[in-house]
Amino acid sequence: MSKVGISHLLVFFACISSSAIHCQKQRGFIGLLDSHSNTVYVDSVTEDILKSGLTTVFLPLVYIFVFVVGLPSNAMAIWVFVFRSKKIHPAAIYMANLALADLLFVIWVPFKIAYHFNGNNWIFGEGMCKVLVGFFYGNMYSSILFITCLSVQRYWVVAHPLTQQRTDNRLAIAVSVIIWAFVWISTTPLFLYQQTAKLSDPNITTCHDVNIITLENFKSGNTFQDVQKPYYYFMVMAGLAFFIPCVVIITAYALMMRKLGHSNMEGSSASKNRHRAMVLIITVLIAFLVCFIPSNVMLVVHYALLRNGITNNGYGFYITSLCLASLNSCLDPFLYYFVSEEFRSHVKNTLLCRSSRTVERMRVSFSSMKYSKKSSIYTSSTGNTDSSMI
Repeated sequence: MSKVGISHLLVFFACISSSAIHCQKQRGFIGLLDSHSNTVYVDSVTEDILKSGLTTVFLPLVYIFVFVVGLPSNAMAIWVFVFRSKKIHPAAIYMANLALADLLFVIWVPFKIAYHFNGNNWIFGEGMCKVLVGFFYGNMYSSILFITCLSVQRYWVVAHPLTQQRTDNRLAIAVSVIIWAFVWISTTPLFLYQQTAKLSDPNITTCHDVNIITLENFKSGNTFQDVQKPYYYFMVMAGLAFFIPCVVIITAYALMMRKLGHSNMEGSSASKNRHRAMVLIITVLIAFLVCFIPSNVMLVVHYALLRNGITNNGYGFYITSLCLASLNSCLDPFLYYFVSEEFRSHVKNTLLCRSSRTVERMRVSFSSMKYSKKSSIYTSSTGNTDSSMI
């Protein structure tokens, strides 16, 4: 590296560690790229975070939990929706697509685990890093959109219980196709700029952890030119795939609770509707509070700071919030389980290794028996046998 380059780097690092106002426009969680050696230089704060237990121990442990819980639960959910469910309805269509989105992300999680356990050293190449980043954000935004659709559909069922099933299914399929097309198209910008950075110290290659600024743009004060692609991307996605769905979900839940509150229905049916509505609201609320709100807010804050050249003192919280966003792959199966009684039944029968034919035979046998409240027993319709089911 040239003496001029080294002097500029010294100014850069002195500026980062300084609190002087005149240096504020040249600060940020970035790495300076030396075009001659093709090496990225980072400041001591960045270096400490990349070496800390936060990124090398805590984050991989979270991803291990996501993989261990998310892989079997979402695989089973897809199995139930595809092979066990006979009645196809809009909610099942949205939940099946949500499970597929989670599974497509979870299968890539071992790469994240290996990356962090290896000291944040990415050894799988630039292409694989882009694929991993694409599936990560694709999962996050598709999950938000499918949860939005599920929330709107649940409100529609409460408000319009006599809606024709066939029409709803066609609409749900069309909406799902549109969401997948939107997600695949919207993740393509992530492939248009470099995601990996080869650092000089520590001697590692990061994946989506360091924003690269060329030395030339740093010297000219035009650092925004190197971060404008991710800046515009995450600002647009935060509006289209996070803020607008949040407004829709809040509106749907408010209308749903209002409808249930004014409902004249009494008995077990009304109680079930209220219970399912509350479970759905609580589950989605937890998912947004833990996974989606912190990550999307910190994405906006992080790139807004980079745009203005201001240091991100909360970078540790930023990368942690992105990691916690992956927990939605574990929370979504609880959404299916608690909202859908049919799903619970199919999961139970699958775990007990009951075939569809056995389940149907049991259902027919059970439905052919009469229940006596006086004696608390079920009696076969032939009247020849009595069997207690309590």
